[in-house]
Amino acid sequence: MNDTAVDDIPPWTAASSARPLTGLTVLVVEDSRVASEAVRLLCLRSGARIRRADTIRAALRHLQTYRPVAVIIDMGLPDGDGADMIRTVAQAVPRVPVILGTSGDADNRDAAMAAGADGFITKPIESLARFQQAILDALPPQARPQDPVILADDVIVPDQAALRDDLAHVAEVLAVANDDAAIDYIARFLAGIARASHDRPLEDAATALARDGARGRVLAMDLTRIGDMVQDRLAAAHSS
Repeated sequence: MNDTAVDDIPPWTAASSARPLTGLTVLVVEDSRVASEAVRLLCLRSGARIRRADTIRAALRHLQTYRPVAVIIDMGLPDGDGADMIRTVAQAVPRVPVILGTSGDADNRDAAMAAGADGFITKPIESLARFQQAILDALPPQARPQDPVILADDVIVPDQAALRDDLAHVAEVLAVANDDAAIDYIARFLAGIARASHDRPLEDAATALARDGARGRVLAMDLTRIGDMVQDRLAAAHSS
């Protein structure tokens, strides 16, 4: 739990159980359109405002100008490690009141918390109640709603346009992937998309790619197979 003083938190009102985050601003640092769109919809349902950044560099520029109450940071970003950004934000003065790490890999929780996060949310982030509770729990005690809040456990599902954008991004990166770093990024990003869309075969393929990449055993045929799976899902997404 952070030690941010309640006076450091921008004014907001926990207005109702239906919209318990009314008045809060949330910055989501996430390169996946599916994941960031899910958070946008969750914020909309919760009464919170949202700002988005898809890289660490963009997020840090944002924080020079704006002052969100909560920052949600993906642990795997295209220009660096999310844990490094969490550490930077946690050490800044004044400190962002709520810093949450997020990843499709629950094993990243320890790294996020060690870097200074106040909490961690495993992706896909679909549960309205789980999203709201993660932010409320991380607020300093003085800043939490004084009255009991009953959270609705609705499930939020992003539209197919966000999924198409993510798949198209993977296809573009695959076309030029020529080193271990690019393959690792593809594997992590694709696994996140697969979990968000509940696509177990794609998730298994992404996990296998990550495992083979870590062992230095990725072959051209592996990338071709992944590419074919991505193209099949892109075609299906365009036709739906």
